Amino acid sequence: MSFRNFKMVDYVVYGRGSLNQLDEILAPQRKGDAPMIFFVDQFFAGNNAFLSRLPLRGKDKVVLIDVTHEPKTTYVDALKDALKAEFGTVSGIVGIGGGSVMDMTKAVSLMMTNPGSSADYQGWDLVKLPGVYKAGIPTISGTGAEVSRTTVLTGPVRKLGMNSDYTPFDQIVLDPDLLKTVPVNQRFYTAMDCFIHCVESLTGTYLNAFSKAYGEKAQDLCEEIFLHRSDWDETSDEKLMMASYAGGMSIAYSQVGVAHAVSYGLSYLLGTKHGIGNCIVFDKLGEFYPEGVEKFKKMVALHNIEIPQGITKGLSDADFDKMIDVSYGLPPLWENALGKNWKEQMPKERLRALYEQF
Repeated sequence: MSFRNFKMVDYVVYGRGSLNQLDEILAPQRKGDAPMIFFVDQFFAGNNAFLSRLPLRGKDKVVLIDVTHEPKTTYVDALKDALKAEFGTVSGIVGIGGGSVMDMTKAVSLMMTNPGSSADYQGWDLVKLPGVYKAGIPTISGTGAEVSRTTVLTGPVRKLGMNSDYTPFDQIVLDPDLLKTVPVNQRFYTAMDCFIHCVESLTGTYLNAFSKAYGEKAQDLCEEIFLHRSDWDETSDEKLMMASYAGGMSIAYSQVGVAHAVSYGLSYLLGTKHGIGNCIVFDKLGEFYPEGVEKFKKMVALHNIEIPQGITKGLSDADFDKMIDVSYGLPPLWENALGKNWKEQMPKERLRALYEQF
C-alpha cells in the first residue's frame, strides 16, 4: 500500500500583531536587489494606514489584485509576464487578502519558474519546478487556501487547481487582527466554505484519522462561532482563523465532495464566487449531507444571511452541459463523496436536475 507523502507549509507564525514581524521574516529570503512583490487584495486600495505597514525595501512593489472574478489562468499569465518584463526575476511574492489572492500568489510564484501557461498545469502533479519564494497572509478566513497544495484557477476549458508539492506556501502569517475589516456577509460565506470542507471530509470515503482530527476540530470551531451564538466577539476571529487552517489540513489528506464538485461548474459558467457558490449548492444537498445541511440552515437563519436563489433559471441546454462537464472533471471529489461507482449514482441526468434547483 502506498501512502501520499504530504507537503505542508514550511513556516507558520500565529498571533495578534504578527504582521509586524514580516520585515524580519522576509529579510533572509531577499536575493540581492531582486524585489519582493506584494500581491494585495484590491479591498485595501487607498487604505494607507494598512499599506504603510508593509515592509517595502528597494525595488519592492505592491500589486493590487482584482478579485472581482475567480482567479483565471489568463490573469496569472499576465501578471507573470509583467513581472518578468519589469524585473526579470524577483525574490518572492507575498499574498495578502482572501482565498483568491492566496491562489494568485501561489500560481504566479510557480509560473515565474515553470515554462508555458498556467493552464498547462491544471491537474495533479504537473508542476515540475519549485516557484519563487511565496508567503501567504490571509485577511479573511475559511477557504484553507493558506495551507492547501492547490491553487484553484479557471482556465479556457476547465476550473481546476494546480495541485502539486510545489504549491504550498513557504511561510504563512496568521494575524487575527486582520479579519476585523471583513463585511459580515462575506465573512459568513467564506467561513461556510470551511464548514462545508469539514462536512464533506468527515462523511467521505477517503476519511482517515489524520483528516478526522483536523476536520472535527475545525467543524467544532465553526459551530462555536456560528451555530451557538449570533454575535461576534474578540475570540471569534481567532477561532475562525484556526478553523480555516485546520479545515484546510483536513482536506489535504482526504478530499472535499458534492458541494465543491457542483459549485465548480457554477463558478466556471456564471463566475459565482467560491464561498457563496458553495453556500448556494450546499443549501440544496440535504439528501447527501442531512446533518450538515440542517446545521447550515440554522446558521443562515441565526445570522440573517441571504442565500441567492434561481441563479440557473433560464440557462440553455449547452450551459447545463458545460457545468456538468466541469463538475464531471473532478473524479476525486465525487469518489470521496459517493465511492468508486459515483457515475452510476450521479448520472448526468441527476446532476442536471440538481443544477436546475439553484
